[in-house]
Amino acid sequence: MQDEVVRRAEAMADDAQAAEALAQQLGAGPFALVVVFVSPQCPDVAGLLAQLGTALAPAPVIGCTTAGEIGAQGYAEGLAVAMALPDRLFHAETLLVDDLSALDAQAVTGDLIRNRGNLSAARPDWEHEFAFLLVDGLSGKEDELAAALAPGLGPVQLFGGSAADGNRFLQTFVFHRGQVLRNAAVIAQIRTRCPVRVFKFDHFHPTQTRMVVTGADPTRRIVNSINAEPAAQEYARLLGKDPEQLTPFTFAAHPVVVQIGGRHHVRSIRQVDENGDLIFYSAIDEGLILTLAEADNMTHHLEQSLDGLGVTEPPRAILACDCMLRRLEAQEKQLGGRISRLLQAHKVTGFSTYGEQLNAMHVNQTLTGVAIYAPESRPGGPRHG
Repeated sequence: MQDEVVRRAEAMADDAQAAEALAQQLGAGPFALVVVFVSPQCPDVAGLLAQLGTALAPAPVIGCTTAGEIGAQGYAEGLAVAMALPDRLFHAETLLVDDLSALDAQAVTGDLIRNRGNLSAARPDWEHEFAFLLVDGLSGKEDELAAALAPGLGPVQLFGGSAADGNRFLQTFVFHRGQVLRNAAVIAQIRTRCPVRVFKFDHFHPTQTRMVVTGADPTRRIVNSINAEPAAQEYARLLGKDPEQLTPFTFAAHPVVVQIGGRHHVRSIRQVDENGDLIFYSAIDEGLILTLAEADNMTHHLEQSLDGLGVTEPPRAILACDCMLRRLEAQEKQLGGRISRLLQAHKVTGFSTYGEQLNAMHVNQTLTGVAIYAPESRPGGPRHG
């Protein structure tokens, strides 16, 4: 095991012995951090986390619930999946934001700066860093939180994902040192001997079809009207569809994008409500110009993007947050098996999310993550795709 950069484990989430199985597979520590992604099919999430925390103590255990897991065979459902970072290669500081409705940005900035100082003092000879965020996917606070974290992180790149609840959208949880929390977030700041590369991939390109948000409730991420017409009706018209035909698969195949800083970022639609309004996964506001997007070949794009992370040397492991809409698209187009084989071949561990984060932004319908390379290697390839 000394040649491994990380350790990985998985078990059926509804198995009463899941925590014991995960701990046995991960083996002896010490670990700087353990990240666990748990299917909402788990009947006792709190019990699983308590048992796992005891078995792996004193390692901090963080994680969240999912809309599907990425395990040893790629896409999976019904699992508890864990990744452990050995402390011979990693050092971590975690920060819990336990009430997103009372977010104190100044206090969070101070805590992040202190944690960066602690990491530097503990491992002054390690030069690589990244930050990992897990946040309640039903909080509606991801945009605000990602922006608030940026000043405290400085040049350190952040990626993350929003905790999920399958396709039910009822309750999502994040985990921090034995606690199972709603309306909360946990940030892990990590310093390592291993070169790392934070990335974001999406396979969409903008079309010439644009629309303007003319009525919205930003606090609830609801769009009432587009181009001064009822939102769902106008969106369907632009697609050439009947509003009654709008489904999650439609939204996955036909997202809209916004242009920020010269780049386009996806703003995915979650559902149509009973009023014919569109509910989004991310921040939305009146006056925003939305552009209809079209998908490139998902499998080809993912293969190229993952290969690009290993131009000179392949990563030893990838920790990733994959939008649930990507999984839906793969299922609809019968690409799940091909996508899973790519994820397996590139040693990806992670979960399907209700949204993703990259640095100061909350985004949708992307794959965000960190590629972790062997110590002392000098990997090439692009930072973002």
